[in-house]
Amino acid sequence: MAAVPVACPTFEKCAEAYIREHWSTWSEKHRNQWPSSLKRYAYPAIGHLTVAEIKPSHIFDLLAPIWAEKRETANRVRGRIETIIAKNVDVDDTDFRNPAELTKQLREKLPRRPKKAVQHHPSLPYAEAPQFMAALSSASGRAATMLRFLILTGCRTNEVVEGRWSEIDWPAAAWKIPGERMKMDQDHHVPLTAPALAILNEMRNGSQGGLIFPNSEGAQFSENAMLAVLDRLGFGHVTVHGFRSTFATWAEECTDYPDGVREAALAHKYKSETTAAYQRGQKLEKRRALMRDWANFLLPATLKIVPIRIAGL
Repeated sequence: MAAVPVACPTFEKCAEAYIREHWSTWSEKHRNQWPSSLKRYAYPAIGHLTVAEIKPSHIFDLLAPIWAEKRETANRVRGRIETIIAKNVDVDDTDFRNPAELTKQLREKLPRRPKKAVQHHPSLPYAEAPQFMAALSSASGRAATMLRFLILTGCRTNEVVEGRWSEIDWPAAAWKIPGERMKMDQDHHVPLTAPALAILNEMRNGSQGGLIFPNSEGAQFSENAMLAVLDRLGFGHVTVHGFRSTFATWAEECTDYPDGVREAALAHKYKSETTAAYQRGQKLEKRRALMRDWANFLLPATLKIVPIRIAGL
């Protein structure tokens, strides 16, 4: 059975078609990384081959030189190749096996990776978080507002910096982050609490473009903008990412929510079907309750007076 459409005779042509198809929905980061990584690592080895001609040994040959030294790059290149190949295989071809799949055979033959050192991002003890939020609430500037939103949602820096209004589901009070902007490459739905919605309403009133938190020139903030806010407030000893640890520790030590709910709230890769279930839409209310408790903990007094208006309704 033919596995590759005539329109894509080589892997390189298939890859270029895939990139064109998704270009308009990708962030600037993805627009830079996809073409450059494939051009550097994939095209020299398999660019001239059809999908049907690509073998696991080809994937091994191109991954082996970077597997141990460039861990994240190798993971992403392999995943992108696997995606492009899957896109160009007959959906009814049940005998097809993706040569870029990370099978046990491929994993065993690739070079052994040194154990990855665990890097802990300096975080704020959760007991100090309410006092910090009080100080942050009085800080001026959009970067400070963006940091408040990040802490309330438990999201990563790039997810908030690149956040767009089209991702906000106002009737559902949820933020739907597309998979291409997520570390786990899967869509993530963030339940929005009253203070988070209030921040969005505040930003919406002054918004002129697609970004939720544009800088003064209407462009995307640098990922260091929120670090500058921390320095200005005298909290340069903690990191922006560290607030996810603050939230995780608080949730573990101060609440009775199941592990799956906490892991899903942080958009961690699924360790179990239970965690995956709490990530899916029908379990969103479980996470909404957790984030509401987190907001109440951070802003016990402010929550009682925050006026909420759902934009567009």
